[in-house]
Amino acid sequence: MTTIQGPAIFLAQFLGDQAPFDTLENICKWAKSLGYKGVQIPTWNSNYFDVQKAAESKTYADEIKGMVEGLGLQITELSSHLHGQLVAVNPAYDKLFDGFAPEQYHNNPKARTEWAVQQLKYAAKASQNLGLNAHATFSGALLWHTVYPWPQRPAGLVDTGFKELADRWLPILNAFDESGVDLCYEIHPGEDLHDGVTYEMFLEKVNNHPRACLLYDPSHFVLQCLDYLSYIDHYHERIKMFHVKDAEFNPSGKQGVYGGYQNWVDRAGRFRSLGDGQVDFKSIFSKLTAYDFKGWAVLEWECALKHPEDGAREGAQFIQDHIIRVTEKAFDDFASAGADEAFNKAILGIK
Repeated sequence: MTTIQGPAIFLAQFLGDQAPFDTLENICKWAKSLGYKGVQIPTWNSNYFDVQKAAESKTYADEIKGMVEGLGLQITELSSHLHGQLVAVNPAYDKLFDGFAPEQYHNNPKARTEWAVQQLKYAAKASQNLGLNAHATFSGALLWHTVYPWPQRPAGLVDTGFKELADRWLPILNAFDESGVDLCYEIHPGEDLHDGVTYEMFLEKVNNHPRACLLYDPSHFVLQCLDYLSYIDHYHERIKMFHVKDAEFNPSGKQGVYGGYQNWVDRAGRFRSLGDGQVDFKSIFSKLTAYDFKGWAVLEWECALKHPEDGAREGAQFIQDHIIRVTEKAFDDFASAGADEAFNKAILGIK
């Protein structure tokens, strides 16, 4: 077994124009002051981190890595969630998702997708140059608007959708394989990969690609009423990343999973700061440790109520308190009578 690494923090929700959130160096100093040991860096804001430059210049990658490590932190992984989203966009969402790409790609879905694919390939090489072994992303979605089948889905629609999704991702997965990096899909509502069944459908279409791995985030399973502990039993061999994020689901006579078009504060299911929701993190950390998870426990802060700086401060200690330092011996070793083959045969009455 391996002691899970951490605590670490995903920086995406904290980036801003004011210090200490205005530069990578400043935000790393802030994270270190809270007790974090690692940072997960998003790749879509070049003011903090230039993913193309990190892919094309080992010198730049070494400078970024050296700066972060000089502050007493490690880079845990890079994240390209927004780029992954743009690999597959149903036309119904074109206008909404144009904001994830530079303006020159707006109103041009084909060019936007090509740009996003290239960004992911940069992320693969940048991860390699930084010495990382895992990367976070979204799958995108062609089928999400049909998730509730009314009107009924035409025969073959789902198979066609997943075949197209796989065709778009296979070259990217191969690029990550060439760079020696696992590509970890965050299983998330709004994505075509939103639960275990859809992940397995995708995995089949990409021929069980060894780099098609998982980012485990239990908060998204609470909101789907999915057994997030059993999920670990099913997929632990593919889980290479871990977002520590809390959530709660409180259905009523008026509202359930779909949320009634309400804002986050008024939804039956909502994300919460660590310790304020319903996720059983003691059991999660125990399962991941027992399955020898070798990655980082990374705070992803999202809460409809609490101030982010309070959530970040509390989250560092919360994660630290849940990391299990693994034992190097069995608890009952003191009672061992020793053993050898002859002794074992004598106990069993074997001559």
